[in-house]
Amino acid sequence: MNQTPKPTITWDDFAKVDMRVGKVLRAETFPEARKPAYKLWIDFGPLGVKKTSAQLVSQYPDPQALVGRLVVAVVNFPPKQIGPFMSEVLVLGAIQADGRVVLLHPDGESELGAPIA
Repeated sequence: MNQTPKPTITWDDFAKVDMRVGKVLRAETFPEARKPAYKLWIDFGPLGVKKTSAQLVSQYPDPQALVGRLVVAVVNFPPKQIGPFMSEVLVLGAIQADGRVVLLHPDGESELGAPIA
């Protein structure tokens, strides 16, 4: 894993990234993915339900344990086709030295769709 800091960005660059709070409604295995992954359906409140593919299998071996969790995701990337599945958002997580991804989430309850500042 690369620990080198990324280049400096401007506040305007950061302001373009739309990160929101969502709640995982559904999670299922994604056997067609090249690397082990889940398909997630996430409720972002006023933004609606969005889909994503997430490589979380090593940290979260039971997809049903993800259902009901609050997560943080980037919601303004263009959709990306991943095999037969269209991914609409990018769920954020901390990449560990061994490659596992630990999900980022609000500390406590939050409104669905709340923007991250």
